[in-house]
Amino acid sequence: MRVLLAAAALSMSVTVAGAATDAAAAPSDAVRAQAREIFAHIIAIESSIGKGKVPLVAKYLAERFKAGGFPDGDIHILPLGETASLVVRYRGNGSGGNGRREKPIALIAHMDVVTAKRSDWQRDPYRLIEEKGLFYGRGTSDVKQEVALLTATFLRLKAEGFVPTRDLIIAFSGDEETEQATARDIVTKHRDLMDAEFALNGDGGGGVLSEDTAKALIFYVQGAEKSSAQYLVTTRNPGGHSSQPRPDNAIYELADALKAVQGYQFPVKWNEWTIGDFKAASHVTQGPIGEAMAQFAADPGNAAAAAEISKTPAHIGRIRTTCVATMLSGGHAENALPQSATATINCRIFPGTSAADVQKTLQGLVGPKVEVKQGYDALVSDASPMRADVMKAVEKAVAASDPGTPVVPTQAAYATDGAVYRNAGIPTYGAGSVFIMDSEEFAHGLNERIRVKEFYKGLTYWDVLIKALAG
Repeated sequence: MRVLLAAAALSMSVTVAGAATDAAAAPSDAVRAQAREIFAHIIAIESSIGKGKVPLVAKYLAERFKAGGFPDGDIHILPLGETASLVVRYRGNGSGGNGRREKPIALIAHMDVVTAKRSDWQRDPYRLIEEKGLFYGRGTSDVKQEVALLTATFLRLKAEGFVPTRDLIIAFSGDEETEQATARDIVTKHRDLMDAEFALNGDGGGGVLSEDTAKALIFYVQGAEKSSAQYLVTTRNPGGHSSQPRPDNAIYELADALKAVQGYQFPVKWNEWTIGDFKAASHVTQGPIGEAMAQFAADPGNAAAAAEISKTPAHIGRIRTTCVATMLSGGHAENALPQSATATINCRIFPGTSAADVQKTLQGLVGPKVEVKQGYDALVSDASPMRADVMKAVEKAVAASDPGTPVVPTQAAYATDGAVYRNAGIPTYGAGSVFIMDSEEFAHGLNERIRVKEFYKGLTYWDVLIKALAG
């Protein structure tokens, strides 16, 4: 979808960042070298689940902040099991609130990475390798690049004597790829360290490059996320000998229940992030689906438009909660009637819908004789309000790093720590700095990479964005 939207360029009705650049925001060679050094060091730490090495990333970064002039009392490593989080406060002067002290702005990312199997990679995944204009390594795009860029930007601003008008808080979590316990720990038990007005999430949003020339095509600001939930649907039966079939059979009853789920569509939903996304997409999507997108953006109550959009698997999840069977288990012996059968249903929940409501809907579909229970606690959050100051600041930052690039709102189909922050009452905006070509998107996969020049452009982006919001 990102590629389709990107081709809209200047013709679509979205905000287009101006062509003016901020020469002062361009990083010096020393700043670039510092960012690369930090990037290389943290890539080299195998901070995946079970390794217990996330605290090493936090300790290294904390030492960099301390050496860069941040007081010990503003640097907090928060251990949690085998992992940890890092919270660093950049003190402001309180001059930006028109007589009232503004709450801080949080800048979030995560220090952990998905496990990489060394033998499957062409290069060592835990070594930053620069080759033919690309940086390779686990975490280069998810999301140690933003950890390095935010750290380097804080150090750069401190060295330049910049004093923000309000406090800025870096909050790097340590298990976003698994339990998200560190993010929950930060916003609950350590809320006093980062009770922010809103958060900018380096692990969401970002830019798209063209496949032919690697030109910046579009930049997304992500203000909402769908959440994943698991439901276990189970039928039970006394069973018996397979030579004596009976009309009530756990596997057949489960099949009936699954057909009921298959035939149901959850109500159509929308928010300002999805409407903005559809409006942009309609300009570059041909045929009935493109027309439906335009009609839906103009009138989300248009049932015919919603029905047309729902015909396409890539788009149905953008307008409603979806539930689909993904796993099956049942029976215990080849010559015995099944005593139970269970299906796993994976649901992607639209912001503003509760996991309990989805469970209630599923239970109503399958009937009272079938058990429906939640497999794990789902973290569901509402969409963040679209803030004019945030959107304007992002536009300015994109204009400095990639002049003329359209800035478009969007809702993510995946979940990040942003959902944790939104759930805790902190509006969060995915605004990661790096532009990536769709064909080079290998987060969680083999030979993960980003373009070298896109990494360094992130230094300009974060400098301008922070100063636009707190300068």
